[in-house]
Amino acid sequence: MAAKTILMIVGDFTEDYETMVPFQALQMVGHTVHAVCPGKESGDKVRTAIHDFEGDQTYTEKPGHLFSLNATFADIRPEDYDALVIPGGRAPEYLRLNAQVLRMVRHFFDENKPVAAICHGPQILAAAGVLTNRVCAAYPAVGPDVTLAGGKFADIPVTESIVEGNLVTAPAWPAHPAWLRDFLKLLDANSVG
Repeated sequence: MAAKTILMIVGDFTEDYETMVPFQALQMVGHTVHAVCPGKESGDKVRTAIHDFEGDQTYTEKPGHLFSLNATFADIRPEDYDALVIPGGRAPEYLRLNAQVLRMVRHFFDENKPVAAICHGPQILAAAGVLTNRVCAAYPAVGPDVTLAGGKFADIPVTESIVEGNLVTAPAWPAHPAWLRDFLKLLDANSVG
């Protein structure tokens, strides 16, 4: 597989595992990953949150690690990237209000580049208007967002992922093995040479 340059858009209270695991795993297999947050620069940190499933009606939330950004949001040109990763957590709730984030997301869909979104990440996809007629998994509470955006919500097990064209989505971090495997397949399919 040819090495790719991947953009990861995060924000404060991004889900810890859904940020750290793909950031590290994608680098481990030779890809370059630039993690950015609107209004922040390379070297700045975002706070993460750990969401767990402990038998309550929804997930529980605990403080996570500080995650260091390695690129500056203002310098990002989406055309310089081969793929996009959108972690979940609470960050997508406010990232979806950022017009520049939405323009970046649309670029990846307009150019049919691989996109991986997990948990609450599809809130950003819904706001960007890229889910029309697409099947999309997400945390169950995001299902109405997917449907209202013209997509078809895939209510799949929390350990699974689903691929729809250039998009791979999953309900939450327990799906990392499936989600990352499917994303790597999309990256490989889009290799040149």
